Amino acid sequence: MTTAVEIGTLIVGETRNAAVSFADLLDSGESLSGTPVVAEVSTSDLTISNAAVSSTSLTIQGESVAAGLAVTFRVTGGTAGQTYTIKITANTDASLSQTVIGYVTLQVM
Repeated sequence: MTTAVEIGTLIVGETRNAAVSFADLLDSGESLSGTPVVAEVSTSDLTISNAAVSSTSLTIQGESVAAGLAVTFRVTGGTAGQTYTIKITANTDASLSQTVIGYVTLQVM
């Protein structure tokens, strides 16, 4: 399990793109595969869409992350003053496939 170190912010009415790196959880040569599941943990206040494994290299929290090592998604909604936890579950392409889980904290303003 990994938890993103930064707390993301969302202003009510915004739609934001998010990306979470799983590079530190994967074995050498292993990538994420399939369609990841991204869901809010406690409520249904957020609308989360377009979950996918990254298809290009990204910069996440100042680090370059190769294609296939991160999950991207879009998020909107929420209630001002609330903090939400988002759970990301993804599978890998290893011959003995792994399931990896990460969490992101999102504060709505």
